[in-house]
Amino acid sequence: MSGHSKWHNIRLQKGKADLERGKIFGRLSREITIAAKQGGGNPDGNSRLRLAIERARDSSMPADNIRRAVQKGTGELEGTAYDEVTYEGYGPGGVAVMVEAATDNRNRTVADLRHLFTRNGGNLGEAGSVAWQFARKGMVRVAGDSHSEDAVMEAALEAGAEDVASDGGDFQITTGADELLAVRAALESRGIAVESAAVEMLPQTTVTLDGDAARRMLKLMASLEDHDDVQNVAANFDIAEQILQEAS
Repeated sequence: MSGHSKWHNIRLQKGKADLERGKIFGRLSREITIAAKQGGGNPDGNSRLRLAIERARDSSMPADNIRRAVQKGTGELEGTAYDEVTYEGYGPGGVAVMVEAATDNRNRTVADLRHLFTRNGGNLGEAGSVAWQFARKGMVRVAGDSHSEDAVMEAALEAGAEDVASDGGDFQITTGADELLAVRAALESRGIAVESAAVEMLPQTTVTLDGDAARRMLKLMASLEDHDDVQNVAANFDIAEQILQEAS
């Protein structure tokens, strides 16, 4: 598993206990609103909305919050108009970084992100400068203490998953972006509980960092992930797990 995937898992675990619930819900609400605006408010006919709602439920977001976010997207309730923007850049050591944002002020967001990159030893790049180093994939995470590896692997691969990997006893299942919902449904139909399921930007190659460069890279990641306009961050670093744990 890549260093970035390990970092993501560590942040996910700590986020359940440490991050402000309001910030998590705000990020999920924006995704639901954007999905409903683009594809309509019926999740049965809007796979992006269905996935966003399931992610919100995975995070214990109240049903009323979900409903209001959908209604803001469909125009039934007044809400902020968000633009989706993807930014690309480089971190310490030449690490490629992708940032997905939802913003109501592009000038503010790009200025903030440029400052965060520069302050942490990186730089914001041009569109297309690093995107070719990533692939959009579905990622499903399953707790390893509930089912055997054989059971999880059989259910996932039969449903069209590309790979099943073990991570500290848990399972990380990779799917095509369009197959994510089907794989999740197949797992749950067999009683296999899904901890999270999302479309992510996975690096195709990695850059190994250690020492000061590694710590500066993780400061950049944390700063980007904590920005209010940022929805997702991906980077192609590989850093020792001990440093990841310390930095998280």
